[in-house]
Amino acid sequence: MRVAMIGAGYVGLVSGACFAEFGVDVCVVDTEASKVEA
Repeated sequence: MRVAMIGAGYVGLVSGACFAEFGVDVCVVDTEASKVEA
């Protein structure tokens, strides 16, 4: 399964990390590169 998270704020980043822990391919998109790199 592939999931795209739009916004790497508190909700998007934590949700993306949780999905990734379960083996889901996650793509996080945000306008601030520093948030995505984190």
